[in-house]
Amino acid sequence: MKKSIIAFVMVVSLFTNSLMAQSKRTAASAGRAEYIEVEKGVRLHVTDLGEGQPIVLIHGWPLSDAMYEYQYQYLSRKGFRVIGITLRGFGKSDKPYGRYDFDVFSDDIKVVLDKLKIENATLGGFSMGGAVVLHYVTKYDAAHVGKLALFGAAAPSWKQREGSPYGISEEDANGLITQTMTAREDLIAGLGSAFVAKEGNISKNVEKWLENINLEASPYAVTESISALKDLDLRPELSKINIPTAIFQGTQDKLCPFEFAVELNKGIKDSYLVEFENSGHALFVEEAEKFNQELEKFALK
Repeated sequence: MKKSIIAFVMVVSLFTNSLMAQSKRTAASAGRAEYIEVEKGVRLHVTDLGEGQPIVLIHGWPLSDAMYEYQYQYLSRKGFRVIGITLRGFGKSDKPYGRYDFDVFSDDIKVVLDKLKIENATLGGFSMGGAVVLHYVTKYDAAHVGKLALFGAAAPSWKQREGSPYGISEEDANGLITQTMTAREDLIAGLGSAFVAKEGNISKNVEKWLENINLEASPYAVTESISALKDLDLRPELSKINIPTAIFQGTQDKLCPFEFAVELNKGIKDSYLVEFENSGHALFVEEAEKFNQELEKFALK
């Protein structure tokens, strides 16, 4: 009996000591959520690294916030809090049935920035994400945002229109949309060669990495969002932008021609253009060092 009592006491003591050790452990995380709910049942994936002045990044089509891997690595170690938001339907974010247009994307970004209590951020967007952040800034009067950065933006009009002869034709846009519904994997694989200025600008491993990110997107969201982009004309909104704006553009971009950047620069009063002479559309990896340094410089202005 005595031995049983001693054994019981020892077990209780070990259990108590274990609990005390666990309670004394210092949390390793900073307490930031990786997923943020923007409406009931819809969560967006968020990468949130570093401390200091916030830089918020929105990805292109059909990528995710993972595309900014080398921007996160650089900026989070340069005194910035860098936040990447994956739009609904893409990457690790939820992929509900419903609308995938620029009002929805902007509304979702607003909820995330509200919940994170972000103020005076530099908001950047790549390709379709450039159109998203332009729409966000004008719809919400630059809420939470002090500066705007556009990277190879699919704007002000991705499709050719009267008075805007650049970009994709109606016929080619419709053909691309059909491909998203009938040959999505082939379409995404084919984007690689058009993504860069010339073969060899990025390694085959980086090309494969980007392709894998693209394939994570919801096929439905891929079709709906590019259809929404075809119908979007942001030219009337440019004059409403009244915050400092940087426009990064590859001079050899085959997907969003250089003329887009020229139009944006003319239409946004407090803007300047940074040319990436050795880049096509993938300027964030083709000239990553210059991209990171120029973004850092702009955010610090």
